[in-house]
Amino acid sequence: MNININGKDVTVNASDDTPLLWVLRDELGMTGTKFGCGAALCGACTVLSNGTPIRACITPASALVGQKITTIEGAASRETLAVKQAWAELDVVQCGYCQPGQVMAATALLQSNPKPTDQDIDNAMSGNICRCGTYPRIRAAIHAAANTL
Repeated sequence: MNININGKDVTVNASDDTPLLWVLRDELGMTGTKFGCGAALCGACTVLSNGTPIRACITPASALVGQKITTIEGAASRETLAVKQAWAELDVVQCGYCQPGQVMAATALLQSNPKPTDQDIDNAMSGNICRCGTYPRIRAAIHAAANTL
């Protein structure tokens, strides 16, 4: 099957039910997207499908044929760059494991809502768990990123 990942069409030799996460990590060697819970509960595996956050750990690769997939490796929109800049300026990252998924979810939020409220941020980010508890810094960084757009 062919899947468009980060703007490039790639041929994937996986079975139809193979989750995208394992195609990315095992077949394509793209390890930026993390494995967390394997049940779409933590958001560590968040990627964008046509700009919408999805959980790569439960989404079969075959369901993404014809979609544009963006991973943390290929995320380069102005929203992503603003998020990454704010993340660095506010020292959001602690252990960092969940951060690729957090950045992808924040990017999707700012692409759909460039001036989110605290409640908008909480709603959009509620599916992304940070075991280090960096939620206040994540919220502040999203506001900071929004102010630069």
